[in-house]
Amino acid sequence: MQIPTSGIRLDYLSGLKSLIGIASFSKAEAGTAAYLREWIEMAGITTAQVGNNVWAQNRHFSSGKPTIMLVSHHDTVRPAAGYTRDPFLPEIENGRLYGLGSNDAGGPLVCMAAAFATFYERADLPFNLIWVAAAEEEISGQGGIESVLPHLPTISCAMVGEPTGMQLAVAEKGLMVLDAYNTGKSGHAAREEGINALYAALEDIERIRKYRFPEISEWLGPVKMSVTCIETSNKAHNVVPDTCHWVVDVRLTDAYTPEAVLEALRAQVQARLEPRSMRLRATGIALEHPLVRAGLALGKQAYGSPTLSDKALLPFPALKMGPGESARSHTADEYILLTELAEGYAGYCAMLESIAHKSVQI
Repeated sequence: MQIPTSGIRLDYLSGLKSLIGIASFSKAEAGTAAYLREWIEMAGITTAQVGNNVWAQNRHFSSGKPTIMLVSHHDTVRPAAGYTRDPFLPEIENGRLYGLGSNDAGGPLVCMAAAFATFYERADLPFNLIWVAAAEEEISGQGGIESVLPHLPTISCAMVGEPTGMQLAVAEKGLMVLDAYNTGKSGHAAREEGINALYAALEDIERIRKYRFPEISEWLGPVKMSVTCIETSNKAHNVVPDTCHWVVDVRLTDAYTPEAVLEALRAQVQARLEPRSMRLRATGIALEHPLVRAGLALGKQAYGSPTLSDKALLPFPALKMGPGESARSHTADEYILLTELAEGYAGYCAMLESIAHKSVQI
């Protein structure tokens, strides 16, 4: 894979090291947003900002061309409890760059920025390019990519930068979180009185644990459900609880709409089920799409991803792809390999160059 020798050069390694040193928890990304603007504008690229989202478009942007968006995120989760290193101190050791957000998704973000800069001044491109550093991805917040899309030109398709080993995540599971409420009748725990809402909840939870949706997605497999929280309002040990609240994490596939999943689960349980949101739907992109074809031609493999990203919130075809490995995300002593960063930058450039040379319709 040949690395381009022309275009604006952005040092993705130094950029990532600087990002690691700035705390950027979801909804508190102002520091990294300011750094990203300074870093890119020092290369002569004009940027814009909406909230904590930063974006730029190529110099020869034309309304007559289709537009490809390169988008990744600069917010992070909070450090895991098992960290043995300073999460905000970028350290290189044995070919690994350690630091919070190095893998998810600082690596994909800076590699995309570097690729965007390489193509920024190209007047011969049959497409436009827009690069976006999104906020609030880790919490699927409404101040993230959804808030910046209305300020952008019409987007034809996107590459979403997440750690996939530079393979092609052509499909992605969605997410629906359900709050479940069982109701009983309070009573004294020493006597045979009351209706225990906790027991009713346990019966419903067992039904959820055993239930299987019959339709299996080609790329994403079965719908997966996990009960992750349970609580009652009781503070005393000797009161039969009259209410019980529990939470179900539902990983959606393209075999069912969120509405269909909710209807089926409501028929299985006594509890009242209330979805927190139905906006994080399962997504897919056709294997015939130019982005996917370009990746396949470069020897990459297509697969279905079980993890959620901003891909779920994009109303146009999107391919998830980036350096790093998903299994390292949100782990203690997070890292990305230096070789992965180099492969990420070169891979994004190769994808764009392939589409430019083939002049295929986006």
